[in-house]
Amino acid sequence: MTKRNLIIVTAPSGAGKTSLVKSLVEGRADLCVSVSHTTRPPRLGESDGVNYHFVSKDHFIDMLGQEAFFESAEVYGSYYGTSKFWVKEQLEAGKDVILEIDWQGAQQIRKLNPDACSIFILPPSLETLRQRLENRGQDDSDTIDRRMKQAVSDINHVAEANYIVVNDDFDTALNDMRAIVRSWRLTVISQQFNSAKLLTSLGDA
Repeated sequence: MTKRNLIIVTAPSGAGKTSLVKSLVEGRADLCVSVSHTTRPPRLGESDGVNYHFVSKDHFIDMLGQEAFFESAEVYGSYYGTSKFWVKEQLEAGKDVILEIDWQGAQQIRKLNPDACSIFILPPSLETLRQRLENRGQDDSDTIDRRMKQAVSDINHVAEANYIVVNDDFDTALNDMRAIVRSWRLTVISQQFNSAKLLTSLGDA
């Protein structure tokens, strides 16, 4: 039996978190990404149950009352939450679970699971971040200004993570994330579980 991990991925909007995570889990049976519930409306090209579970605010609040969320947060006026049941189900199925969440949710997860791995993705500069937000064509200038202000606030929490990945070159950033996942599986905490029989036999030698 193998110990499976929670992997937290946090980033300011526009840093490329979603694209990196999508490529990281592609073609892998041992790694999956959580599909969060949210009250925000779908963006162009997003599908319910694939990108997010899109729910009403009333439904979300009902789920909060039922303690159905592993973590939850309000971001840009919308609510986000990760299903407890889904995460538990995936871990028991032998998969590491990636949680794409903001720093508020990351703090909640680390409090409940101190051995969770936390990755913070940074843009190479604030100028590049603004350009990426403008190029994706999803927000007006006022919204972009608000996202940039929030990005600076988000980045102030970077020291709370275990790892920093700078997304300047996509392939380099992706390889960095692959290396982090691999290295986290080799920590003492993980190996004490995964290699318990070996460690016991060596100790008895």
